[in-house]
Order: sequence, then structure tokens, then C-alpha cells
Amino acid sequence: MTPFVVRPLPPAVLDAVRRTRLDAAGRPVEAVAAEGGEPLRCCLRDAVEGDELILFGYAPPVADGPYREVGPVFAHAAACAGADGGTAYPPAWRGRPQVLRAYDHRGRIHGGRRHDGTDPETVIAELLADPAVRQLHSRNVVYGCFMFTVDRPAS
Repeated sequence: MTPFVVRPLPPAVLDAVRRTRLDAAGRPVEAVAAEGGEPLRCCLRDAVEGDELILFGYAPPVADGPYREVGPVFAHAAACAGADGGTAYPPAWRGRPQVLRAYDHRGRIHGGRRHDGTDPETVIAELLADPAVRQLHSRNVVYGCFMFTVDRPAS
């Protein structure tokens, strides 16, 4: 199987958003009490009812250009332990259908695939087999929201 690294939102980005209370577009962060099930981009699991969250606009890591976008994400309001590991698909989200969108070095969409959550590693491997693909973004099927980044491991 092709090795890969799963990256949640970078801690530095989360620290800045929590400190400034502003998102990637300069808009105020919203405080939210979790209803339960909100996908947390800080630790790559779903929120539990009553968790204190923030909802804010995030610009996923792609080169500046027409494909750069800002979309809504949830994270814990206070720093958490973060995601486990990084070299495996998030266990809490296994079985969740997702879209893996591929990007090239220019930050342009370079294909993608939907998976049903049962074997995301195969879809990741197939997309990363294309040398033009620099990274993948996992996205929610219904809303299209950014979930996490998938990169090749550092050499």
C-alpha cells in the first residue's frame, strides 16, 4: 500500500484563530455548543453533544490562485490533543463516504474520486500514483466541506 500522511488543520492555524477570533477571511469566529456529530478538523473525530466548538472559515493549503477557497470548519474551542498518528486514515471516520480531490503543484484540481469509507487507502494510493498530484483534500460528500489533507510522506 502507498504510504501517506493525514494532516488535520495545522496547530499554528488553530492557535491563531483561537487567539485572534478571526478566520481566514477576517470574519469573526462563531462559538458553538456541539449538538453531536460535527466533524472536528483539529482531532479528526466527531464532536460529542455539549463540546465547546468554534466554527470558522478555513482556506485549505493550495497555492494562491483561482482554486483557493474558504469554507466552514469546526474545531474544539480550546486546544485539544489533536489527531492520533498521521500515517493512517482517521479511524473515527472510517465508513464515512468522502470525496478525495487531487491538486497539482499549481494548486489546481487534478482529478479526484469518491469513496464509500470502507477502503479509502486504495483510492488514496490510486490518486497519489499520478506524479502530477501534490496533495489530496478529503471533503464531505453532501456539503463539500474540507475535512483533512493527505500528503506523501517526506523523503
